[in-house]
Amino acid sequence: MKRFWKEATAEGNIMLLDGKPVRTPKRHALELPTPALAEAIAAEWNGVGDELDPRALPLTGLANAAIDIVAPDRPAFAESLAKYGESDLLAYRAESPAELVARQAKEWDPLLEWVRARYDVHVDLVTGIMHRPQPEATIARLRDATTALDAFRLAALSPLVTIGGSLIAGLAIVERAFDPERVWEAVNLDELWHEEQWGTDELSAQARATRRAEWSAAVRFLTLLG
Repeated sequence: MKRFWKEATAEGNIMLLDGKPVRTPKRHALELPTPALAEAIAAEWNGVGDELDPRALPLTGLANAAIDIVAPDRPAFAESLAKYGESDLLAYRAESPAELVARQAKEWDPLLEWVRARYDVHVDLVTGIMHRPQPEATIARLRDATTALDAFRLAALSPLVTIGGSLIAGLAIVERAFDPERVWEAVNLDELWHEEQWGTDELSAQARATRRAEWSAAVRFLTLLG
């Protein structure tokens, strides 16, 4: 699609194209929770060249998702993310080698210590890849934490959880308990470890770069929500 507007501007919580309010793909008004987010989305549109590429509008995409997908049935969307707590990445540990086991403990244990203190839960650690159910009370409290979030935060939480494979890591970023860069390194620990041992695969590196861009957009989106 060719660029069809001259200028994007923010007016309070509303983003305008040539003075006209923008609508989501499902024709809802693109009304944002904060002026900061409206301004950032306007900047995205101003940065578009002669042709419109949706990949250049990640904040707009997350806002559209919040309004069109999450808000109509927020509890069901939250429940779909809460399910990741049943098999959270951080609970599944390698059996060997010792260096990888130690690195997982170093990077993942602080996140588990945080969630235990924050929500008074216990997370069972599993050696290997066989699924082991977490305590029902733990799942219930993590579900409550997820369902308590508004539609815009849930929209941002979604890529953090699905990319990282960890509800706990995603909640830690939403609550600003950890540096997002540190959490990114933590959820990619296994992949990075394998690259250190056997070298970088170009296709895998490109895929990770794409995931990183989506992850970074979600983190920035949360920051702009205030």
